[in-house]
Amino acid sequence: MFEFTGHATEQMFARKISIDDVKTVIQNGQRIASYPDDRPYPSYLMFSYINQRPIHVVVAVNSEADTCIVVTAYEPSLDIWKKDFRSRK
Repeated sequence: MFEFTGHATEQMFARKISIDDVKTVIQNGQRIASYPDDRPYPSYLMFSYINQRPIHVVVAVNSEADTCIVVTAYEPSLDIWKKDFRSRK
């Protein structure tokens, strides 16, 4: 099951990233960073291309409730990320 924070919903709308895009990144993308100490649940930075557009999704996982909580989604900037969009500069 997926839940979307208010922040995630606002950012997705502003950045024209659909719910289906986010689900695809989470289900089929690559985990490029793990944040095991995040609270209240560990989170992950996921990456995939959607229609040739790079997308990052930060998702927290509540394993007890079998729920993915979408924290935010964005198109990574080459100002911060290398050309592979998987590594920070």
